[in-house]
Order: sequence, then structure tokens, then C-alpha cells
Amino acid sequence: MKRLVKNGTTPLDGPRPAPDKQPWTFKEKLLLGLSLRDYLSQAFRNPLNWVAAVILVVGLPVIVSRFIFGLGYVTHASNDYPWGLFLGFGLFCMVPLSASGFLLGTTVEVFGRHDYESIERLALLNGLLGYLFAVVYLLADLGQPWRLPYPMVVSWGPAAVLFLVGWHVATYLSVQMAEVSASFFEWVGWLAGKRFIRRIALGLTTAGIILSTLHQGALGALFTYAPGKVHPLWYSDEFQWVFFFCSSIPAGLCMVIVVSTIIKRTMGWRCDSNFLDNLDRLTIGLAKGASMGLVTYFTIKLIGLAHDNEWAYLATSWGGLYGMEMLMGVVVPIVLFAYSIRHNKVGLARFAALLTVLGIVLNRLNTALFTFNWNLYQELPHIGEIIIVVSIFTIYLLVYRFLLYRLPILYTWKEETVVEEAVVVIPSAEKPSETQSLGEVSA
Repeated sequence: MKRLVKNGTTPLDGPRPAPDKQPWTFKEKLLLGLSLRDYLSQAFRNPLNWVAAVILVVGLPVIVSRFIFGLGYVTHASNDYPWGLFLGFGLFCMVPLSASGFLLGTTVEVFGRHDYESIERLALLNGLLGYLFAVVYLLADLGQPWRLPYPMVVSWGPAAVLFLVGWHVATYLSVQMAEVSASFFEWVGWLAGKRFIRRIALGLTTAGIILSTLHQGALGALFTYAPGKVHPLWYSDEFQWVFFFCSSIPAGLCMVIVVSTIIKRTMGWRCDSNFLDNLDRLTIGLAKGASMGLVTYFTIKLIGLAHDNEWAYLATSWGGLYGMEMLMGVVVPIVLFAYSIRHNKVGLARFAALLTVLGIVLNRLNTALFTFNWNLYQELPHIGEIIIVVSIFTIYLLVYRFLLYRLPILYTWKEETVVEEAVVVIPSAEKPSETQSLGEVSA
């Protein structure tokens, strides 16, 4: 698409240009206003599409085999290791990185910072897709997706934290779909639907705040079911849910910085001037929020360590892993954020955001996978499990790109303006007609 745009192709971002005022068909919108031949041609020229095709050719049969032959066919799951990469990465990593939705929604809709509107929709879409594919990973682990409603509406388990997590995810997904639907309604031309969503935006945002904050903490509370299995440096009876909630705030903000940076470099043709011109300034603003979140998280981690009196473990090999995680994922980003904010170094802030995202991912993998059963033996992920995780993440990226290409997320959909002739009423003393156009009266 970048080559077509450079050669003069105008990205589809509003009504059909004059003189032809016929509205775009749904097919034309799907093809970005291109002919089928041109669309397929630009798709085949993109090398990333070929990489994704190779991954899916290998991965899709493995995904199907998991549902045919069972979980044991693609994992080393056992009573000692009941979960692996499906939950370790797909759920515990994807969910905190998807906190951007409620964070930016709160910023714009509740606190009135409308200067962040140009990236609000990107944050909402990131949150929606992150939670949606966390559910996909969960279904890959549990199997029998057709029975998903059963534990939620038939056989309730209100005393279980996982029951709470399930309902939080389901209801919050509904809220996020409603929030993102405003851009979809613009794209299909149903402005009445968009106006309805805008009228209930504050209620949706409030519901998102309640559901997402509870859910982020509830993920940490899951580990209180198995005290002693997670290494003490990553576990605390009193603070586990606080660790997960506090870490989700910088994770969500930094994920928006990372995603917007990638989009600016690879998808600039799809962005309008409002997005591109304000991105550097908004990046520094997000960096300020992320740095405060990291300082809070680091302080609570130290309080938890002191409260449980686990200092002795820092001198072990596990302490080295813990120190690397805290240094590279928390301390260094705090320093880089402080310098970049003070001197307005946008590139450095983006690098610090990337380190933060990687640090959060490492923390969740350490908690849910690497240090799980630390005093028994270490289980390496099955090759089939790795293939499925990579394949589902590839589908996630393809869906992400598909929606960004089409929906007005990175640009403002231009609505057709209807110019009507102004008419005034004048006394009919001189002319038989009681109405004259504004041009006639002026004359």
C-alpha cells in the first residue's frame, strides 16, 4: 500500500471524491478502494504476508491436532505443571498489555483530556484485541470451546477466583466491543449507531474501569490458590493482587507507545495529520504516566519483599533472575523516562517503553511459568505449544493490521457535507412569491 500511495493512490478515508458521489460499496471498503487485482498485487508484494503464511501453514494443523488428540499431544502439562505458555503468555502477558483501553478511556472520557483523542481509539482497539486473543489462548488450553457458556451460566462457581476472572473478561469484552463499535459505525455509514455509542461513552468507560481494574488484580489472586509453588521473590500472600494491578498500568501505557511507534514507521500512509502531528507530544505524556506507574510498582515490590522478609533469596541464582527483571524492566526504564521527559527525547522514551513491555512480559512468564514449582524441577515448553502460541499471535497481528487498515482508528473519517441553499421569508408586497433565495435578496 505504501508504494501505491506514493504513486498517487488516495487512501479511502471518506466519501467518494467528486464528480462521482456514489457511496462506496462494502466490498470496495474492504479492498481499500482498490480493484481486486490491485489489492491482491500489493498483498503479494508484502514480505510480511509471506512470513505469516508460512507460520500459519505450519501452525494451523497443529492447532487442529490439539483439539483432535487432546492437550497432551502438544504440551507437557501435568499435575505439577497445570499450565504452560497458553496461559503463561496468552493470558498473563496479553491482559496487562491490554490495559491501555481503560487507561486512555479514563483519560479522555472521565478526566476530559480530549487532546488524547487522536490515540484513544488505538488504545481501545489494542485493549479489545488483547483481551479477545487472551480468551483464544485460554480456549486453546481448556479445549471444547463450544462449552464456554457452561461454567458461566449453568454450573456456577462463585467461590472460585477463576469464575470471577471469567465473568470480568466476558463483560469487559462486551464493553470494549461497544467502545470500538463507534469507529465501525462510522466506516459503514451508520451515524445513528455512532451517536448512540457517544451518548453512553461515559457509562461504558466507567464500567470498563471497574471491570478491568478488578480483573487485573484477580489474575494475581489466582496464585494465592497455590502458596509455595511460585518462588517467594515473585509471590506474596498480601501483595500478589497489588503487584499485578500496579504493573498493568505502565504496561498498558507503554504498549500504546510501542504500537504507535510501529504504526508510524510502517503504516504512516494510513494515519492522518492529527495523529502524526500530535504523536510525539502524546508519547511524552504517556511516558510521564508510565514512569509514575513504574515508580509505584517498584516501591510496592520493595515493600512486599520487606514485609515477607525474603531478602536472603536475593543471594541465590533465582535472585539473579529477579534482579535482572527489576533492573532491565523497571529501574532502567524509570531512569530513561526521567531523562527523556526532562529533555523531550521522544526516541529515548519509546525505547524505555519497549524495555518496560519486555520487562512486564518477563515478570509474568517468571511468575506463571519459569519459577512455578521452583523447588521441584523445570519443565521446558513442548514444541507444539510454542508453534500454537506463535501461530495465534500471528493471527492476532493480522487481525490488528486488518482493522487498522480499514476502520477510522488512525484517521478521522470524512463525512460528506450537504450544502443547502439558505432561504429567507420576506413580505410579498412587490413579488407574487413569498420566498426568495439569499442570493436574490442580496442582489
